[in-house]
This record gives sequence, C-alpha cells and structure tokens, in this order.
Amino acid sequence: MAESLHTVKPADPSAAAPATSPNGEIWGHTAGSDEQIRFLHGPEGRTTEFFRLLRIMAEFIRGFRKLHFVGPCVTVFGSARFEEDHRYYQLAREVSGRMARHGFTIMTGGGPGVMEAANRGARDVGGRSIGCNIILPVEQQPNPYLDDFITFRYFFVRKVMLVKYSYAFVALPGGFGTMDEIFETATLVQTGKIHDFPLVLMGLDYWQPLIDFVRSRMIPEKTINPEDATRIILTDDPEEAAHCVRQCGIDRFGLSYTPPVRKRWFLGER
Repeated sequence: MAESLHTVKPADPSAAAPATSPNGEIWGHTAGSDEQIRFLHGPEGRTTEFFRLLRIMAEFIRGFRKLHFVGPCVTVFGSARFEEDHRYYQLAREVSGRMARHGFTIMTGGGPGVMEAANRGARDVGGRSIGCNIILPVEQQPNPYLDDFITFRYFFVRKVMLVKYSYAFVALPGGFGTMDEIFETATLVQTGKIHDFPLVLMGLDYWQPLIDFVRSRMIPEKTINPEDATRIILTDDPEEAAHCVRQCGIDRFGLSYTPPVRKRWFLGER
C-alpha cells in the first residue's frame, strides 16, 4: 500500500480564494477554460498546436507523478447532485468504506454528491481517498474527505488517470458524465485495452431501464455480443460489491499487501 498522503482541510465555501492541496494544487481554477474551447474548434496555427501538445504532455507527466504512489485504486462514479440524506449517497459511502477496508484507495472526481460519499466512506475506516478534478467554467470546491487531489485542464487526461490506477470501477446513479464513464470503461474492457476489471453498477432501480435496453435491443440487434452484457456486475449489496472487487484484485491480478513504493528524492518525489 502507498504511503499516507497529507490531509486536505475542509474548504470554507465562503472563502473567495480557491482551495489548494498540500502541494499547492489549485482546485477548480477556471483560468484557461477558453483554451479548451479553441482546442475543440478545429485546427489552428502550427506553433499554437505545438505548444498545446507540450501542455498536454506536461499534464500527463504531472498526473503520472502525482498518482504514482496512491496504491491500487477503485474509481467510483456518480452524480454530484445527491445530498447527504439521499439513499444513493449512503450506498456510495457504505460500499466505499468496505472496499477501503480491503486496502484499496478510493478515487473519485473529488466533488460533492456520490463523489463526496465515496471519499467519506474511505475516511470513515481510515482508508485513502483521492480526487481528480477538472477545470470547469463554474468554480468548484473539493469535498472535505480528500487526502489529496489533482486538477486537470483536459477531460481526456483526467479520464486516463481515473482508469490507469484503478483495478475496479463502481458506478452509482448519475447523469451524462456518469454514463460516459460507464460506457467508456465498458468499451475499454470489450476491446481489450484494459483487462477484465470489474465494472459494478449499484442503484439498480435507477439503472434498470438501461439494463433492459442493453438486453432487449442491443443484443438482439447484434450491436454488442451477449457476453459483453455479462461484463457488467449488477448488485445493490455493498458487501457483495466489495467482495467481488477484492477477489478480482487478488485472484485475477495478483495484488498483495506489500510495502509502499519508495519515493526518490532525486526525482523530486515527496
């Protein structure tokens, strides 16, 4: 397991300045959002595109270095809109706590709702929780249950980080972003880009119409193979979900409880 990270103090919502991580990372900083809009509007000058490429490369390197020591992760997806008293918030908190007890670091987008609940569940049992933020036009604040976080400019870089360090994925009810994350992960497994990492859907009353569509339309129309639908694990039992994640991690991928990776001072790692 990785070494413990420093704790981020809960943010004061009334504060004017954005929150920062222990390493000075600014959360939800909106500067440069226009640059992403230009990026998606088509080709620009060669010099502009070259320097953009360098920024993208630098963002990947920063993410790799920041997350290298977080240990085996489980990424939890879900809506930012659920309050503490919502059943999906409580479900995310419970399942994340159970997975953290097995030694997994809980990784989320670091915001409120399901993300906060997952990070909170890890904190409840003394586990680690990490947030991968994205710059948005509306400034965000980190939830108060993060041990550390990193902010990305580009969505596709953030998506790589959420997948690269995780051995399982748990999705609770959410909107377009959650759907995107579920199907992108399923596609990566389907196409062999990542191994058969568990993809668990929880909150089955919410997902049932989607599950029915997959089974009754996509499979009969042969847009997916029947075995593709079986890649998604369906349960509302936190213990079953956590047990599946643990067994897959140990039996399928050979994870074990080992000393943390040593940081190298001459590489600027701290």
